[in-house]
Amino acid sequence: MMDMKHPAEKFRPVIVTGLSGGGKSLAARYMEDLGYFCVDNLPPVFIPKFIDLCRETHGQISRAAIVVDTRSREFFDDFVRVLGELDAGGVPYELLFIEASDDVIIRRYKETRRPHPLAPDARISEGVTRERNRLAPIRERATQIVDTSKLRKAELRDIIRRHYDAPGADAQMSVNILSFGFKYGIPLDADLVFDVRFLPNPFYIDSLRSKSGTVPQVASYIESWDVTQKFEEHLDNFVDFLLPQYVKERKSQLVIAVGCTGGMHRSVFIAKHLYDRIKKHYAARLEHRDLMKNEVQEHVSEG
Repeated sequence: MMDMKHPAEKFRPVIVTGLSGGGKSLAARYMEDLGYFCVDNLPPVFIPKFIDLCRETHGQISRAAIVVDTRSREFFDDFVRVLGELDAGGVPYELLFIEASDDVIIRRYKETRRPHPLAPDARISEGVTRERNRLAPIRERATQIVDTSKLRKAELRDIIRRHYDAPGADAQMSVNILSFGFKYGIPLDADLVFDVRFLPNPFYIDSLRSKSGTVPQVASYIESWDVTQKFEEHLDNFVDFLLPQYVKERKSQLVIAVGCTGGMHRSVFIAKHLYDRIKKHYAARLEHRDLMKNEVQEHVSEG
């Protein structure tokens, strides 16, 4: 039985339930992105114990989402009783019910070619009907009902954020700036790739060849050219425009890759230029992936 000694606690778990194929797993994934500790397919009888365990972390788990549905089979019959116990004990919780129209759910199951949990050997439509009937008393208790029939994924994400994100929380995006050498391959996880092989190359200057783009003499050489200055101006304007658009779209991480031939001079210099600008407004990280694959004799550490 649940410990009822702290009914006024701020800890308020979200119980996510609803129709199979409605989008519960996707909703839970978006909640996980918001920092929720998520548990999928938990038998209802374990909900009170799980809440107690979260409380015992003394704030380390301050937000939790519990996905409960008919996959728990005979254990699901305890759901209404458990919710009644939570209500009787004054335990705060949210009940998010995810649903969709019959035709949408049937189409989704046909696309995935998976059997419905309540009709593994029968028509999908039969399973949907059985599940609706079984979930009817749960739906009546819901604090939030979301119909995903006509929702795009981004719209469901925004609904979840609007209802379950912390009050006053701002969208955060981390930016990873990466220099690389094209001869070692383009980074597979790059969102934006800038090719700076058109910039003047210090490799052809004997006194600069073995020094990386972090060395002041190399940086001064690259910076001294008019083409570099014009490129930096265009690049800065482009990045200043683009990054807020990614934030608006709730992108959590952005990887900007800057490449030259070997990843030692020009890409390193431009990546550092971007990093110095971006870190003023975003959580930023700078990495020179291929720098030390070259014959580097002089390098200035940046951290």
